[in-house]
Amino acid sequence: MIRIEPREAPSRTLTIGVPVASALIALMLAAIPLAFAGANILEAYGQMAKGIFGSVFAFTEMLTRATPLIFTGLAATLAFRAKLWNIGAEGQFYLGAMAAVTVGTGMIDAPSYILIPIILFTGAAAGAAGMAGPAYLKTRFGADEVVTTLLLNFIILIFMQMMLEGPLKDPMGMGWPQSEPIVDNGMLPQLLPRMRVHFGLIIALIAAVVAQIMLSKSVWGFKLRAIGENAAAALHAGIGVKRTLMGAAIISGAMAGLAGVSEVAGLKGYLTADLSPGFGYTGIVVAMLAGLSPIGVVLSAIFISSVFVGADSMSRAMGVSSYLADLVVAMSLISVLVGGFIARYRISWINKGVA
Repeated sequence: MIRIEPREAPSRTLTIGVPVASALIALMLAAIPLAFAGANILEAYGQMAKGIFGSVFAFTEMLTRATPLIFTGLAATLAFRAKLWNIGAEGQFYLGAMAAVTVGTGMIDAPSYILIPIILFTGAAAGAAGMAGPAYLKTRFGADEVVTTLLLNFIILIFMQMMLEGPLKDPMGMGWPQSEPIVDNGMLPQLLPRMRVHFGLIIALIAAVVAQIMLSKSVWGFKLRAIGENAAAALHAGIGVKRTLMGAAIISGAMAGLAGVSEVAGLKGYLTADLSPGFGYTGIVVAMLAGLSPIGVVLSAIFISSVFVGADSMSRAMGVSSYLADLVVAMSLISVLVGGFIARYRISWINKGVA
């Protein structure tokens, strides 16, 4: 007979080891479809590594891909810590991007040191507004935020497509549904010449450090963690649960909005309907793989982006489908969920003959 008992407190070894083991197990499991595809597994993973670390350009591309994932991973982490299930980071991403192109395409004529902070603030505010609505519905009426945030994604995407065919459409875009380009003064500066990695990475790293300090050292972070552990007990202890949840929702949405700003103002320069390949949803995997740790989010985002960038390189070099990256990410999530269960619960065998 199997008995499942909660552990009093997961050890530090389990807490750190589970995400690392999950990533390694996911890579080992990914070797199975590689073998079925007829690829040499060692060569395939060698090509992946070369696609990440083979040159300065490859490495910076990995960091560029990691930047929005750090933001969306933080968005999921800050909300999930309070058991506020924000599944709407994809929509909040596009709200931030739309706000960035609205402000940054000539509405405000200002130097970079003024215009860039305005664009960042506007994008963050738009993302925060996208999460504030579902959070209010949850705290006021008990609405399920999983449903409201998920459905809001589709509403925002349809609204964005309408805007790209209307007020935001670039009259010089040859009829393509895209926005006007952001003015040069509104673009985030590049960190290295002739490389695409931009200042958004620095902002993301600063946000991760601040989030880590807030969660572990501040009173607000204590309240957030208390609500996540037991909202009823937190309320009984005098913690303003609704107010704290709204604060977490606003910050979570702001992080997702900044992801949209970083992509449109740091990389592409204009908005299209395919700006995000699913950064909002992948951010959930990033957060779970990081164990809902803001600093861990940085490492997790780098791992996930390495998988995507490396898989693209392997696909070109060996003719293997680049969808293998999606498979590794999915396996990573499954592995971390199983590992998280093992970290939280102890599984033991009981002899039926023993009373």
